[in-house]
Amino acid sequence: MGMSYSTAKWVAPTAFLIDFAAQQYGLLSTPNMKTIHDRNLSFFSPQPYFIGGFFFPQQLVQLAWLYRLYKLDPKKPGERGELDQIVDFVPYYSIGNLCIATWMVFWNSERLDISNIFVFINSLTQLYYITAKLPAMNTNSTSSILTHVVSKTFAGIGVLDLLHNGSVAYAKDQPATTMVKALTGVGFGLASVASDWIFGGCLVYDLVALAVGQSSLDGSWAKLLGAYAVGSAAIVGAKNLARPPYNGPNSGYSKTATDDMIDRV
Repeated sequence: MGMSYSTAKWVAPTAFLIDFAAQQYGLLSTPNMKTIHDRNLSFFSPQPYFIGGFFFPQQLVQLAWLYRLYKLDPKKPGERGELDQIVDFVPYYSIGNLCIATWMVFWNSERLDISNIFVFINSLTQLYYITAKLPAMNTNSTSSILTHVVSKTFAGIGVLDLLHNGSVAYAKDQPATTMVKALTGVGFGLASVASDWIFGGCLVYDLVALAVGQSSLDGSWAKLLGAYAVGSAAIVGAKNLARPPYNGPNSGYSKTATDDMIDRV
């Protein structure tokens, strides 16, 4: 899914602005996105303010990433390698932003079944990118670090979006079954084992958001989600402390000299 430098420099900011405008519509319209949330609750409904609390700092990181996309010059050999790392993610980033913007329109129209289609596309797109396309992090490269943070936080909150929207679209007002509880524990446990600090931290955040959201709906389920959050944090911490992500070529990160990425052609 290649894209030219010139195209990427306008596609990514445009997608960001469309999504930002859609979020403002969701917040300021009547009914707004929280009103729709409160009308449609299920066993994966999070505390809604956790979502806003996540997106605000994440958008600041996006702006830093977009600034580098705009600033770096592909004609300069020392900057081309840095820019390549950003441009590689632009198609997936743009699809994600446009999907989230479209989701907002259908969410506020209370067409949760249709909105779920765009959540599904976005979440799978971001998860595909971080698992199959994202190069190992170069800790000497600002562009690489920012791309890892932006892509993995997009995918991390995408997991929560997928669970939340799917549950309210197809299981409104229903409690979590034993099967749902078991699969949630197994799914988050396996994902935590495979996660670094960034994506793993997002998974823990997702579980905390769910636990707080469920505390007023199903106390026992909320406590179990809280226990899952503690377990997920323990797994992510133990895995990354026992095998520090900066050690070795197979760790998911690579600590490379700056000269190694000067001109990636």
